[in-house]
Formats: sequence, C-alpha cells, structure tokens
Amino acid sequence: MQKRILGESGLEVSTLGLGCMGLSFGYGPATDKQEAIQLIRSAFERGVTFFDTAEAYGPFENEELLGEALEPFRSQVVIATKFGFKEGKTTLGLDSRPENIRAVAEAALKRLRTDAIDLLYQHRVDPNVPIEDVAGTVRDLIQEGKVKHFGLSEAGVSTIRRAHAVQPVTALQSEYSLWWREPEKEILPTLEELGIGFVPFSPLGKGFLTGKIDENTTFDKGDFRTTVPRFSEENRKANQALVGLLGTMAQEKNATAAQIALAWLLAQKRWIVPIPGTTKFHRLEENIGSAEITLSTDDLIEINLAVSKIDVQGGRYSEQSQKMVNR
Repeated sequence: MQKRILGESGLEVSTLGLGCMGLSFGYGPATDKQEAIQLIRSAFERGVTFFDTAEAYGPFENEELLGEALEPFRSQVVIATKFGFKEGKTTLGLDSRPENIRAVAEAALKRLRTDAIDLLYQHRVDPNVPIEDVAGTVRDLIQEGKVKHFGLSEAGVSTIRRAHAVQPVTALQSEYSLWWREPEKEILPTLEELGIGFVPFSPLGKGFLTGKIDENTTFDKGDFRTTVPRFSEENRKANQALVGLLGTMAQEKNATAAQIALAWLLAQKRWIVPIPGTTKFHRLEENIGSAEITLSTDDLIEINLAVSKIDVQGGRYSEQSQKMVNR
C-alpha cells in the first residue's frame, strides 16, 4: 500500500488506516480477542501501518488489544489514541484538565506497550479547559518524549487555530464522507492553510454507504447507531438514494459501493487518510482494495453532481453527542 504524509508534519502513514473502535466498543458485543488480534495483524500484513484507538473504547480494552496485537512490529506502525473523558467513560462527560491528560498518557503507554504515543488526540474539545492549556500539556509530553504528535478531534476552526499556535497540530480527526460533507466549508481550507492532515472517521457512514443496511436492518441493543437520528428506519429508507448512486458507479468500475466511497475520499486531498473500521476479514480486504481504485476527474464531477441532488435525512449524532462537536 502507498503512503501519505499527514499535513506538513512529516508523519508518514499508510494511505488507509484501521479504525479499531468497533472491535471493542460501540457496535454491540466485543469481537473475540484472538479474532481481533488476527484481524489487526492481517491489516498490517496487507500494508496498513496506521491504527486508531482511544482510552474510551471499552474503556481501555481497545488500547490493550492494540498493544498486544501490534507489539511484534511496534516500530513499523503508527498508533493514534485519545484522551478527554472522565475516567475514560463517555457517559461521565469531558475532562481535558492537564493532570488528566498526563495521567491518561502514562496509562496509555502501558496499555499500548510502547515508549511513545505516535499521535495523541484530544477526543472532544472541553469547554471548561482553555485549548491553550491542552496544547501546552501535549507540547510538554512531546518534549519529554512520551508523545510524538498532537491531534484534535471534532474541533472547530477557531479552536484549531488557537491550539496550533501553541503546539503544531499534526492531524484533525472528524467525520467526513459522501453523506457528511460539512468539513468542506471551513475545516478543509483551514487545514490546508495550516498544513494539518485530515483523518476522516466513519468514511463509510457508519456502514450505511456499504449498501448492506436498509430500513429492514436490525441493530444489536448495544449498537450506538440505535441512538443516531440518521439511522432511524424512516431515514434509512430515505437515504437509499445515495447508496444507489454508489452502486451504479461501482458496477462501472467493477468495484463495490464501499470502495467507491473510500476512493472518493482519497481523491479529495493527498493529506486525507480515512480510517474505516471493520470486524470482518472480507471487509478489511474490500476496504484495502479501494486504495487501488482511481477515479477520474469526470468520475468525481459525476459523483459530486449526483450527490448535490440528494438531501441526506437525519442528524449524524444524538442531541447529547452533538453538543460536543465542532467547538
């Protein structure tokens, strides 16, 4: 697999990363540990060198899983993790106090079985802690050799600029896909100006853009999509037009809808590195295959024109979760 550089930081990663959250958290019961380790190692064998986790995924289980899975080839991979929730639990609210950032970093180093965290993100912007204090704390951790790069997640333009002035931000992680293009308005131009890389999570619309989800799909009771307005039965039915568009293009390219969705993202900027997640080996192969698909200028124009005529229905977060984004 080819490599990309996240912004102007010099951090080189595989063209596609692996979002590991779903192996432990968010979509129902955790994947069997040995199966999860095998999937992570299979991703590495196929060229993936960029792995994304967080203390909140479990909490803590996902970091421990990655630490064990990646230990044999730790020096050959880039691991990103995140701080920002009380006790690592999203239900308890935000906590980006400097003392908590330090405590999380120290604990993550042990769980990840490493001497340094390659990329440490603030998981969500904490309105109770000045972003300058957050960036300054991570800057200190970088100077101490415990962290290599600083990242933000779901931050707004003003916050990005303020943080970047204290400690250069290597990457912003936020949702971006054919069914959530809001970052194109202000976020992408700002990142390009500042030389910051972009790491889209949910590049397949939390599975919807694969074409395998419709109004009849049932989700596990522990699946967070049950709380997402965009995944109501009514909205799943209304949003099938976007999946149909991808399916048509996929047939023309002898590809899948998921591969077209990922190839579209990769074609937007050379410093964009999506992190699709999966628990299935055949989906891993499918996602990696998207890096080999080239969309022409005409293809991109065709997709953009068609998507502009589709009004995606439903919010991407529950009301409570929405309060913590784009600050």
